[in-house]
Amino acid sequence: MFNRKFHIWLEKYFYQPEFFELIISALLLPFSAIYYCIVWIKFKLAKPIKFDIPVISVGNLVLGGSGKTPLTKALFNEFSHKYKTFIILRGYKRESKDMQIVALNGDIKCDIATSGDEAMEYATNLQNANVIVSNDRKIAINEAIKLGAKLVILDDGFGKTDIYKLNILLKPTINPRLNFTIPSGVYRYPKSFYNLADIILSSSDINRQTTIINPCHKMVLMTAIANPSRLEFIFNKCVGREFFADHHKFSKFECENILKKYNADSLLVTQKDYVKIKDFGLSVSILDLKTTILPNLANKIEIFIKNYKNSDTIHQKFKKEKYAKKQ
Repeated sequence: MFNRKFHIWLEKYFYQPEFFELIISALLLPFSAIYYCIVWIKFKLAKPIKFDIPVISVGNLVLGGSGKTPLTKALFNEFSHKYKTFIILRGYKRESKDMQIVALNGDIKCDIATSGDEAMEYATNLQNANVIVSNDRKIAINEAIKLGAKLVILDDGFGKTDIYKLNILLKPTINPRLNFTIPSGVYRYPKSFYNLADIILSSSDINRQTTIINPCHKMVLMTAIANPSRLEFIFNKCVGREFFADHHKFSKFECENILKKYNADSLLVTQKDYVKIKDFGLSVSILDLKTTILPNLANKIEIFIKNYKNSDTIHQKFKKEKYAKKQ
């Protein structure tokens, strides 16, 4: 219970701070300044390794979600039929250690405790999925190459300064009120680091569509994602809502109690939540957040892939285009 209340308070602190939260933020500014310097030095001294195959990073600058998972799925769907593509991620809060192959050519190799919820979402929702979790992304990339990879997508890879990659950054759906780095604000990388992106996602790059699989008249929203207020558009279709800390591991008892509490016909969950409760035998509605790549973005990435040997020039080209748009 304390964990849930703290999670709710943190979202208020980062996105809707009032007087008390603003005081705490101000008191923590010296620590934010130290953190800022450490991150700046890390990026300044970076000497990225260039692998034999193209690497694309999907990332953001803030804590929590900004739509990285739907975009990563969309990129896989767009390019995996041309290039054998692997998704590589940390596998946050998984129970395993070291590198683990989660899926290979659509064959799931482990359980969700080993993979983590995000990796299992990729493994179960993508056709012919290739997914690896590893704390050391370089080891995972080398393993993917051994397994025949021609393209790697890093989920949450912006901070991996030791890897040469195409950096795609997403902006949060809800703009933080404070632009400080943690702990005074929600930015884990300074806001100015948007200038380091090759591509900052815009409305001309993707199409987002939301559908509900198995909708019911009385649904209760239950989710364990970062920044659940992102789902505000669906609140009025639900008889209630229950938020948990990001990556929370649900129990069947917990889910049953939520259904009883609201006298609901089904639990409305995201795909990331669903992979953790699908075996409970409960009535479930699934919020399917689907992203489709538009030609503008697809063409840019195709240019990067086909000209990978000269990709330094491509990086410069993208940055010039981005700068021109600001003028």
